[in-house]
Amino acid sequence: MTTLARGPWHDDRLHVPRTVAAIAGRAHFACVLEASAPKPGNVSPGRPFADTRYEDFLASAEAIARPLLGVGARALGETILLAVEATVARTRVNTNLGIVLLLTPLARAAAGLLQLPVPPGRAERLRLLRSHTEHLLGETTVDDARNVYRAIRLANPGGLGSAEEQDVSSEPTVTLLEAMQLASDRDGIAREYAAGYETTFERAVPALLRGRADGLLLSDAIVETFLTLVASRPDTHIARRGGEDRARHVSSMAAEALALGGVRTDAGRTGVAAMDVALRDSRNLGNPGTSADLTAAALFAALLVGGWSLGPLDGLVTVADAARYDERSEES
Repeated sequence: MTTLARGPWHDDRLHVPRTVAAIAGRAHFACVLEASAPKPGNVSPGRPFADTRYEDFLASAEAIARPLLGVGARALGETILLAVEATVARTRVNTNLGIVLLLTPLARAAAGLLQLPVPPGRAERLRLLRSHTEHLLGETTVDDARNVYRAIRLANPGGLGSAEEQDVSSEPTVTLLEAMQLASDRDGIAREYAAGYETTFERAVPALLRGRADGLLLSDAIVETFLTLVASRPDTHIARRGGEDRARHVSSMAAEALALGGVRTDAGRTGVAAMDVALRDSRNLGNPGTSADLTAAALFAALLVGGWSLGPLDGLVTVADAARYDERSEES
């Protein structure tokens, strides 16, 4: 693997962003990549929902880029609200609330790293990005929570329900992190905040890098990462809208597709296609939306630390690199 002298985070050989504009650009690109991959039960090119099309997700990806340009200069909650407002101005339904909630802390953390020395190894860069993300989440305020609550009400996600404590329909009295901790047992996005992006960095990013190191096309690596997430834990978006039993069943379907080889074999691809058909209904109750959001977060994190191709084509990722990060994740 290429070893470079330490210096400021830069774009030339390591392809690490050196400006906030580059960070926002990677967020845009991550959203486009996630929406473009044919993930079962989700919208992708030529596979719309009754009320949402692929073009809506492209418009949403473009919408959040401008608010993220100011991510380093304003409070986290304010940026999240601005991104949701920009999305709502372009789309008819909620397309990216979970993505905005996940990508904005990562973008703010990356902005804080712009002037720091960059480790030469991708695994080390991932660990640094995660640690800075955890730190800034620990510094969130009640005002951050108030703006995020406003953003959630504006996006109006399906199956939101209510909570006994710090319900989103009321004004929060705790910090954003504390509010997310209260919701972490029922919402996968909140769980990421509470657990320091554990799923993103310890499961999703390694799966994505491993797929690319194995030679998978990027679209296939994205689908495999998504299936890995769905299989690992019942999707909370499905659980809220379709019930826990349905969410567990979808997890078992993903596990079965992976056992057949997933995107790597003909039998696996047949299983993935059958899963997609089974998950489509008029109300989209089988849509693993939280797992899709986590896939976007993994893409963004990988793009922030390692280049556009996310794989051997950039000369930086090897099987050993992905395995080394897996080992360090187990140690932490």
